[in-house]
Amino acid sequence: MAQKPSIPKGTRDFSPAEVAKRNYIFSTIKTNFEKFGFQPIETPSFENSETLMGKYGEEGDRLIFKILNSGDYLAKADATLLENRDSLKLTSHISEKALRYDLTVPFARYVVQHQNEIEFPFKRYQIQPVWRADRPQKGRFREFYQCDADVVGSNSLWQEVELVQLYDSVFSQLGLGGVTIKINNRKILSGIAEVIGASDKLIDFTVALDKLDKIGEDGVKKEMLEKGISETAIEIVQPLFNFTGTINEKIEKLANLLANSEEGMKGVNELQFICDNVTTLGLQTAFLDLDVTLARGLNYYTGAIFEVAAPKGVAMGSIGGGGRYDDLTGIFGLKNMSGVGISFGLDRIALVMEEVGLFPEAVLATSKALFLNFGDKEALYSMKAIGKLRQKGIKVELYPDKSKIDKQFKHADRRGIPFAVIVGESEIEREEFGLKNLATGEQQKVDFATLVTLLQ
Repeated sequence: MAQKPSIPKGTRDFSPAEVAKRNYIFSTIKTNFEKFGFQPIETPSFENSETLMGKYGEEGDRLIFKILNSGDYLAKADATLLENRDSLKLTSHISEKALRYDLTVPFARYVVQHQNEIEFPFKRYQIQPVWRADRPQKGRFREFYQCDADVVGSNSLWQEVELVQLYDSVFSQLGLGGVTIKINNRKILSGIAEVIGASDKLIDFTVALDKLDKIGEDGVKKEMLEKGISETAIEIVQPLFNFTGTINEKIEKLANLLANSEEGMKGVNELQFICDNVTTLGLQTAFLDLDVTLARGLNYYTGAIFEVAAPKGVAMGSIGGGGRYDDLTGIFGLKNMSGVGISFGLDRIALVMEEVGLFPEAVLATSKALFLNFGDKEALYSMKAIGKLRQKGIKVELYPDKSKIDKQFKHADRRGIPFAVIVGESEIEREEFGLKNLATGEQQKVDFATLVTLLQ
């Protein structure tokens, strides 16, 4: 007996219902991207290894799926490396391409490669799968979609304001009200490290601070001391451990703390501009909050940092994130090309919407009617009507085989098709159709015009 097939860990098959739900989210995000002026691009599923490697740090490089060279990939490999089993050095000899890890680095490559064809500022969106050799767990997969929107070629903070509005627009349209859009600024984190005399320990400081809600104030202080941050420095940042209040109150606290840091005050002023204008313009259902512990992609972002948290009561990690990067394209030789972007976590959004029950019934709508098959003559009559109905945008189909009528009715029921159309000799003679509501059992004879009206 053949072994039952399986799929790789961290990947998934999607049923028709699941695909319909995911397409609903894709469509909502895409519609809003275009409403905000973003244009679509696509890049290859795999890139040259040199494009990707070294762009995500040591941990990121480890999670990149490498593609073996075609043919006898060991033929040109260094014999010494093979003998010593030096996999790190050997990889570059046997693998010249890799699956993309995210959409941002390929986008940077795209901008540099097509810079003479692009009109800047360039607003692009991209909805494509990415791959990471990560440990699979709830909400984390090895193959998943990213939905990114970025603007490159502009330093204007109005872009950040619009991206907050874009998040709000998408989640409001999906019915996912109550999400929290957290915001911080890399310059503020750098400024804090500067005023406490720990600029060289910026990463250690922010990693410890980020654990405040998990290990508490005492736990954070202990970790900072273990990382070599002095008690005097920790005393200076004491206000951060009880960082509550309105956004303006938080900004005022930061301004007092960072008064002697030029870099820090730049971050405070940028945050003030973004938050003031978002507040003035208003949001539909989302909440904006300043989270000074937010430090995602610290080696990557240079200004604003965003992260979107699911509504309270839903156990899920971030469902979106992004930020400002001043020189992303510099890694490919194009300097001084500032950009800012956000991403939607499609898979996590789908899990949250499923948990909360937010998918409309219409999303799962299948064919509106199934034409029963009584034989070739009746099928031909049905197919003529089916063609006209489809031209009017009505989803209908013919049961392909002349099977027992009970079997055909059961097929419609299992598919969730609400109507059955019955065509026999008498219906053909009178140019009529028998229409049966499968939920109520009600049946009536109708002409084609009435059939159209009842199925629309």
